[in-house]
Amino acid sequence: MPPRVTLRALSPLRLVAVTAPVLLLLYGILRLADGLDGDHGPGWAWNTGHSLFLASIVLFAALAVGLRRVLLADGPRLRALTDIATGATLAGAAGFVWVILGDLFAGLADAAPLPDPLFAVGPLLFQLGLLTLLVQAATVRPRRLPRWAPPVTFVGFAAIAVNLDLLPVAGALIFAALLPLRPDSAARIATR
Repeated sequence: MPPRVTLRALSPLRLVAVTAPVLLLLYGILRLADGLDGDHGPGWAWNTGHSLFLASIVLFAALAVGLRRVLLADGPRLRALTDIATGATLAGAAGFVWVILGDLFAGLADAAPLPDPLFAVGPLLFQLGLLTLLVQAATVRPRRLPRWAPPVTFVGFAAIAVNLDLLPVAGALIFAALLPLRPDSAARIATR
């Protein structure tokens, strides 16, 4: 049975974990709405959607930093892996932020475009880094996520790679995967 979520149960890290995918889902919906006329481009849906996407990526970066803190407190023996995964997530998030800002402010994209290699590698760094942290949260004791959460997140990321129109599906999958996150020591995932 899924955990019941109340405002009391939402620690700052858990709040970030559930808000980031909701914003991604909303971005996906606005992206679909923006494309109904056959063109994706500047306008209220585009600007609002990209602003939500920007906030989502920033929150995912905050999630990575928060997970790092929790994971290092639980298992400092994996410090190198945790630090590398966090760094990869943050580097990928920085690339996303730069591209999103370039989409929102055309002058920025023209003045300082993201180099092609970074443009190509950034999303991969973001996804691999975050997935690594989620795998640790699901496997290192005390477990902070159920074991099914990282594969569901991976399916969400894969959906985005298949077709950007699947962003709402991806947001919903990632939300479902992160909803049971238990960052506090009193409420950990059962070790079944």
